[in-house]
This record gives sequence, structure tokens and C-alpha cells, in this order.
Amino acid sequence: MTDPEFDILDELYFVTPFAALRQKTGLPAAELTQHLRSLLERGLIRSYWPDPDTELAYEESSFGALSQDCLFLASKEGLLQHNTR
Repeated sequence: MTDPEFDILDELYFVTPFAALRQKTGLPAAELTQHLRSLLERGLIRSYWPDPDTELAYEESSFGALSQDCLFLASKEGLLQHNTR
């Protein structure tokens, strides 16, 4: 897990929108999207859209277009990896 990914997971103990995550991590939007994509592919986070109760299945082809509208939350596996680092 990279340092930026660790910092992202640190903010995802609660459902967090992309804009708030970008502000808290200080990462540029493109870089944040890249890290979120990596975390989603490994099952370390979950994405939600259009509301915090509707989980969005990760699709590589459409994620880039939707990423800035999504909300994110660490998965159980993501929390375990974050806490054992």
C-alpha cells in the first residue's frame, strides 16, 4: 500500500464524497481517481452513487466519468490492511 493510498483509507472510516476526500488528502483530482481505482480493484474500498445507500459496482470503463460524483467507504479488508500497517 502506497502512502497516498494509506492517507485515503485514513479518511474512509465513514462515507465520504470525492470532493471532501480531495480536500482532506490534498491530492489532485486525476491522482486521487487513480488511487481510488487501484483501491477499488483490490477490494479495499467501496463506491456509492447516487446516494450513500446505493453501492456502485466497479466498472473500469465508466469509473473515470463517475468518480467525482461518487462517495467512498473503506471495506472491511481495507480497514484491516490500514490498521495493520
